[in-house]
Amino acid sequence: MKIEQAIVLRNEQIAHGIWRMSLVAPDVASAYVGPGQFISLLTDDSWDHLVRRPMSIAKINEDEVDIIYKIFGDVTDHFTKKCPGDSMNILGPLGNVFTDYNSEFAEPILIGGGVGLAPILNLYDACEKAVMIIGARSADEHFLNHKPDNSVYLTTDDGTAGIEGNVLTALKNMNLSENTILFACGPEPMLIAIQNYADEYNIRAQLSVESYMGCGVGLCQGCVIERQNGQVMKHSYHEKYSLVCLDGPVYECDEIIFG
Repeated sequence: MKIEQAIVLRNEQIAHGIWRMSLVAPDVASAYVGPGQFISLLTDDSWDHLVRRPMSIAKINEDEVDIIYKIFGDVTDHFTKKCPGDSMNILGPLGNVFTDYNSEFAEPILIGGGVGLAPILNLYDACEKAVMIIGARSADEHFLNHKPDNSVYLTTDDGTAGIEGNVLTALKNMNLSENTILFACGPEPMLIAIQNYADEYNIRAQLSVESYMGCGVGLCQGCVIERQNGQVMKHSYHEKYSLVCLDGPVYECDEIIFG
């Protein structure tokens, strides 16, 4: 884990309300382990923006770190004002990684929703072969192309691009086998649906959990998620609960219970 004053190289809107930023951060890039990790950013040094924001790594290219973010409020709106040459204090890389996606018999299906597509795109680049499903509300939130021939599927709630419906609509039409592994990141309702689907059909799945974080290093205790462990006593905090920033963000789907 490194703390670094990174320099903005590029910062551009790529879809409706969605931006991609490239940061020159050689120390963080050199410490990167694999898809699933994230960084935590301070937008500036003012008292108006004291809390870091966690952002999944979308790509590492030599000394560059890419993130994909959506405008949710004042801080992410402030991100959009960053220009090439501006600096941002970043902490990372943080968190664990997806595993077994290139194991000998694995048949990975990667699923991303909302800005949860960032670690999924990163994972897709690392996979030797994979099917990828990306969901959005409408076509203007997509910046990829629907290419079933290349195993890339887009879904939209309103049917304006790709498959009408959500990511589960597309997943239910896939040919699954005992070697299928689902890798997913997105809003909690989507992850719950994937978790339930994997449980129903006895499919292995790894979920990258999105969580609010104040520090990213386990101090603030703001990213607690309940463990799937019915054998522990209620007072055994560290056995009953997990911190997403330290133990995650990637979990096997049978490890955790969503609120």
